[in-house]
Amino acid sequence: MKLKSAIKKPRRTKRPVPKPTEDALARLLAEAALAEKAEAVVILDVAGILDYTDHFVIASGKSARQAQAIAANIQRAALAAGSRVHGVEGEEDGNWILVDAGTVIAHVFYAPVRQFYDLEKLWGDAKRTEIEDKAQG
Repeated sequence: MKLKSAIKKPRRTKRPVPKPTEDALARLLAEAALAEKAEAVVILDVAGILDYTDHFVIASGKSARQAQAIAANIQRAALAAGSRVHGVEGEEDGNWILVDAGTVIAHVFYAPVRQFYDLEKLWGDAKRTEIEDKAQG
């Protein structure tokens, strides 16, 4: 016959992951892009310019397939940080992939497509922060 223990085991509850600030989320998504060897990663602070988001993260891949991998890693990082991914566009062809994480929108380009659209010039009055790969820089 088994005796039940008088000591109750504590219940394990999942603690919610605290959401990072907008600046921290932008940096986190930029670093997720760098983890997939993205090039020319830039954060634009568009909070005072646009009303639907606070930051753009812009990154380039050397191929459409690499751009897809970068975008997938950005999505994983946003979800791991407790942020929602509201939508993803352009994933199929990989030329320009938009990942909407609410206060941060990531634009992942195949490099020649990025040069054509030149979002940095379009949003030229936004504060710009270039993110360098710590392994290279």
